[in-house]
Amino acid sequence: MRPPQFNRKLILEAPSRVSDGAGGFAETWAPLGIIWGEVLPRGAGREVEASELKLKVTVRAAPQGAPSRPTAAMRFRDGDRIYRIEAVTEAEAEGRYLICFVKEEVGA
Repeated sequence: MRPPQFNRKLILEAPSRVSDGAGGFAETWAPLGIIWGEVLPRGAGREVEASELKLKVTVRAAPQGAPSRPTAAMRFRDGDRIYRIEAVTEAEAEGRYLICFVKEEVGA
């Protein structure tokens, strides 16, 4: 495996529920910190939606349970672009990098 090119400054965000004042909740996103990553396209497959772009984001690994370790409940923000994390796996046996499979919502 070639070393990733960490050339994108990404903000890792976690969902947060806040009261909407009417007995319900609204979902907001709270920034957890900045993570440098590599963003690359991944195979489109058969089911390509016009409003979604599938990507692979590689970041440095963080320990299990650390707030800086991405999970499928989180997302990355890259300026105005939003990458919703679908799954996270270790990139290699040494566990130095994580691969986050994401969808960018286009035209949302």
